Amino acid sequence: MDTWLVVGLDNGGTANNATVLDSSGRFLVDTLVENPSFVRQGPEVAIPALEQAFDNVLGRVGATRTQVRAVGLDTPGPASADGVISSKGGTNFGHPDWRGFDFRAALEARLGIPVVYNNDGNAAALYAHHLHFGAVAATGHSSVSAIVGTGLGGGVIESGVVVKGAAGMAGELGHVHIPLHGLLEDDQPLPRCNCGFIGDAESVASLTGIELNLLPYWLTRFPGHELGAVEPAGKAAKLLRGHAENGDEMALKIFEQQAMALGRLFTIAANFTDPDAYFVGGGVVEAAPHFREWFLDKVRENTLLRTEQKRAATISLVRDLDMAGARGAALAALAQVPGR
Repeated sequence: MDTWLVVGLDNGGTANNATVLDSSGRFLVDTLVENPSFVRQGPEVAIPALEQAFDNVLGRVGATRTQVRAVGLDTPGPASADGVISSKGGTNFGHPDWRGFDFRAALEARLGIPVVYNNDGNAAALYAHHLHFGAVAATGHSSVSAIVGTGLGGGVIESGVVVKGAAGMAGELGHVHIPLHGLLEDDQPLPRCNCGFIGDAESVASLTGIELNLLPYWLTRFPGHELGAVEPAGKAAKLLRGHAENGDEMALKIFEQQAMALGRLFTIAANFTDPDAYFVGGGVVEAAPHFREWFLDKVRENTLLRTEQKRAATISLVRDLDMAGARGAALAALAQVPGR
């Protein structure tokens, strides 16, 4: 192998996923390549674990470190545009040593190779964008992605480039306030987000939103439902998708509210950035095809576009979601290699 490479590293709460991209933009890894992240044990353990993931994926494709021009890193937030973890830490960064830690610089020093940073939502959004439009056309289009997981991540892509913002917090779609009239039932409490907001998109369209806000209410409307006996509540929330796939009425009510929330979020985006494409990612992408399409149709129904926008834009799913973060991180790194 005589070509130069970039490596993408997707750092998660339990695992690091890695991929390799050659100078022509071709991915050399077509499966999930994971190693434990040990992120909850702090930087002293997590940084060497990322180095191990880096060496492991190079070994997988028969490459050496000398061929690597740049490394793309993505992590969950909150973090600055340059990869400095918030001074308050975060869900995955609870260890005190993470607070204010410069993750990007630490990995760069460890590897001796330039490291390009994005948050995980932005990285997945970048990959979805490039996959949909193609490497050549990607720079001529824009997109907005919403990634439904424990929280609601996302990313805004303009002219093929991630919009990061002044503090690196652009694309935090989960914390955009959405209209709730007609989404909530008349007696349904206002949903609260872990960030402190009331009525933002994440308070509805996330696993946490199901656990804290949606499921407790709907169980009062469906007394005797089997999920009411499941403890803890987080486990019940994770089981909900299986019930929806089987046509459970209560589960479908909850996921319809989530789809409505995403549609209203995209409606805001339509009036703000007017993108060429809207992407939905997260657990729903991994669901049974019939439920996945039902959910996406509900998102479309609740995304209010003008006639001109309907002709110009598409609403679709993020593909290859388990690899999207690492692949997006690699694409971001490739774009920063001088003289390519």
